[in-house]
Amino acid sequence: MSRLLALFEEDVTVRYAARTAEHYLADARAFLAWLSERHVDLVNVRPEDVSRYHGELYAARLDGHPYATSTIQIKLIAIRTLFRFLVRRGYLLFDPSSGIELPRTDKRLPRVILSQAEARRLVTAPRGRGPLDLRDRAMLETLYGTGIRVNELIELAPADVDAQERTLRVVEGKGQKDRIVPLTRAAARAIAAYVTRGRRELLRPQSRWLFLGRRGGKLHRAQVGVVVKAWAKKAGIRKNVSCHTFRHSVATHLLRGRADIRQIQALLGHGSLSTTERYTHVEISDLKRVVERAHPRGR
Repeated sequence: MSRLLALFEEDVTVRYAARTAEHYLADARAFLAWLSERHVDLVNVRPEDVSRYHGELYAARLDGHPYATSTIQIKLIAIRTLFRFLVRRGYLLFDPSSGIELPRTDKRLPRVILSQAEARRLVTAPRGRGPLDLRDRAMLETLYGTGIRVNELIELAPADVDAQERTLRVVEGKGQKDRIVPLTRAAARAIAAYVTRGRRELLRPQSRWLFLGRRGGKLHRAQVGVVVKAWAKKAGIRKNVSCHTFRHSVATHLLRGRADIRQIQALLGHGSLSTTERYTHVEISDLKRVVERAHPRGR
């Protein structure tokens, strides 16, 4: 099992984005551990074994709570990916996971959306001239100005940003796709100020990323999340703000500004238009105005 897992790790590392590969490996290891406890060899797995594991995922508890449907779906996709790899490489003659049906996930509206006033207060909260304040202002303006994912933010290099032309290049975003997105004037100014006056103080010989930690190293997702929450609190925002809140908010604010949904899809880097529709959020007040304006009985 350990040899096959090592080969699987090489395969997913090449085929998928780093975070996706990490999730697939973790879920594959959990499945292999489950098989080992039941003395089932990987090459002898039957469809009934996969179905039993599927059922136990629904019964499992994490901190006293059941797994979300989306979490179960991801775990099953990881197992499918593992078995398809084994069949492709000739270690198995058939895929025992091929008959399993993935659970349907609910298309829920995002729970936390910043108003335009809240977004303005948040991105302008860092007002200091120190390197970390300049960095935080630039990060917040970039997240709100472009809607890029936090993973894409922390992988940015200085060469990926053209503050003069106001463009930002995302290299190997989700799905390992590159895209170029426009920068707002505020984001371009904030990045230029950070690069000119703040980044050089954090710079170390190993520093190749745009946004640096206190010691010049690469920032992690959790660190950016802490920064966002800290400034949200200082800005007096009581909502549970995360890095992803910016993506929801950007989509909503652009939609209200009458941007085409396909333009929003291109900006956020969504492969499917249905994904963009889930990120957009139209409040009931907007719908009321539409009905009052357009419905024959609304006036």
